[in-house]
Amino acid sequence: MREITFTTAAREALTEEMARDPRIFVVGEGIGVRGGNFNTTLGLYEQHGPMRLRDTPIVERGFVGMCTGAAMTGARPVVDFMFFDFILDSLGELINQTAKMQYMSSGRLKMPIVLRGSIGIGSASATHHSGSYLPMFVNIPGFRVVIPTNPYDAKGLFKTALRGDDPVLFLEHKLLLNSKGHVPEEEYFIPFGQAAIVREGQHATVVALGSMVRKVQEACDELAKEGLSIEVIDPRTIAPLDVATVLQSVHKTGRLLIVDENFGPCGIGAELSAQVMESGFDDLDAPVMRLNGLHTPTPYSPALEAAVVPNTQTILQAIRDLLAE
Repeated sequence: MREITFTTAAREALTEEMARDPRIFVVGEGIGVRGGNFNTTLGLYEQHGPMRLRDTPIVERGFVGMCTGAAMTGARPVVDFMFFDFILDSLGELINQTAKMQYMSSGRLKMPIVLRGSIGIGSASATHHSGSYLPMFVNIPGFRVVIPTNPYDAKGLFKTALRGDDPVLFLEHKLLLNSKGHVPEEEYFIPFGQAAIVREGQHATVVALGSMVRKVQEACDELAKEGLSIEVIDPRTIAPLDVATVLQSVHKTGRLLIVDENFGPCGIGAELSAQVMESGFDDLDAPVMRLNGLHTPTPYSPALEAAVVPNTQTILQAIRDLLAE
């Protein structure tokens, strides 16, 4: 199997789907001739021109509203926010129109719109360019929220998003964009709501989100040298959230840690912890534990930025603490 980057895999999915379906078009700032701030649409303008690769002014609520209307009429828009923080300027349209339109029309109107953007802390991007805002969108009925962590998943999940009829938030962590991995040349799709067990183990379960998957793997490599076997789960999508796979793992290991660089209060870890306590309490040999980034705006200083997110050492300590319970 060939090895390509995360960005190349996602762009390949978009390239294939745009060639297949003329209803797909992309809007965003700098996504035309320039090919996007993160090369998300590189080369597509030359293939499809300005009607399907439409550069926009800095007017997020305007083009989200436009694309919501386009989706209602049968088009399949992709909104490229560059940095996902910029989606905040369009919340009125997203929450009151995009997310609710299928319900308000009794299913007569579909909403096949993909909203993509770079998320996460890293590269000294400071507080206006480092957000993820996951709990906000998971809390709203109607959205699908997708967080791929490797090139294989990036392509397979993006293909699924581009074929669906629901509004999908496709979130790409900036520290993963240049990571490489094996991606088959033949077409494939990854269904939403199906977590991946990226490492099997016996002594504890760790659910890791986004860029934390790799850091957790590094910590587990260290623990393996001590004979400790940790199971690692990548949810891949958090709306829908595959709780069943987590419960099956906890039934085997008896312990659960959730690692997420995002804020702890009302976060995905809190939701998953509550569901495991409700449905898997008798399997637990220790309280469910969470490891999150600090509840603070993201600093600009690289040293301070690194201090607000979990790292291999803090993950190691959290797993040791869980095993000691």
